[in-house]
Amino acid sequence: MEREDILLAEIPALGGLYATGARQSVRLTRQQRREGHVGDLPHVVHEVAGAEFDAGQLSAYQHLLGIEARDAAPAGFVHIAAFPVATSVMVREDFPLPLLGMVHISNRVEQFAPVVLGEKFGVRAWAQDLRPHRRGALVDVVSEVRVADEPRWRGTSTYLAKGVSVPFAAHGGVAEDAAESDEQAEVTLPRQSGLWKLSASIGREYGAVSGDRNPIHLSALSAKALGFPRAIAHGMYTAARALAVIDPVHSVGEQFVWTVDFAKPVFLPGTVAFGSEPLAGGAGWRYAGWHPKKGKLHFSGQVTSS
Repeated sequence: MEREDILLAEIPALGGLYATGARQSVRLTRQQRREGHVGDLPHVVHEVAGAEFDAGQLSAYQHLLGIEARDAAPAGFVHIAAFPVATSVMVREDFPLPLLGMVHISNRVEQFAPVVLGEKFGVRAWAQDLRPHRRGALVDVVSEVRVADEPRWRGTSTYLAKGVSVPFAAHGGVAEDAAESDEQAEVTLPRQSGLWKLSASIGREYGAVSGDRNPIHLSALSAKALGFPRAIAHGMYTAARALAVIDPVHSVGEQFVWTVDFAKPVFLPGTVAFGSEPLAGGAGWRYAGWHPKKGKLHFSGQVTSS
């Protein structure tokens, strides 16, 4: 089915989207309890045209991540620009999954060319591939950033909605998906090359730069209200910090694919052991972050030339 284009006046503010998502989550949870499953994804694309980066925000992001000041936006910063448009799809009244409690389990970014400060760009976002998982349902939310109708960046975020039942017809009858495990394949850790000491305030600092002020990241008090023992670091902060270490512009070039799989959350304050190493054949790098004492994996991924 062809998707309907929905043009938004501007990139929406995340605060309002989270408030809407909270209300929708209560309604959807009650609806699923009543009906036993969720409905289909909306066949829409949300689009914003004529957006521009804010120079001060870009500078603050680069400073926080320890990235060299450049007019070309880091791939993680482009994600920040696209994320509210993607979120606007997930808080629609006809989006079948509750935003509250949804877990970001992986991310894949394809950068075709950098998006540069001063360029006007458009953002398009949609949801696809709703499918069962043994702990609920998975969905992919895709964002695309274009300059002069040329794709520069595409990100696919995969989310797990725990305890949600998907009708068989919703995933095209692929029965194998129902048995998919949420356990990540064992990752051989690279040699440790760094130790990140993350302060209790890093969630607030990244939230100020990104606009993502989800309460689970801001303080122990607000995180406990949502069932977490302490605040947790933004997954995309840890992934972007790993990308900054690898520095794809110098290591693989301006066209690359960046992936990350999230495992155990990083509680704040906390310490993360980090390591990266080149892939066989020089095609790119793999990286991981883990608990320095327990050895439990926090995240892992790759950066490869495309």
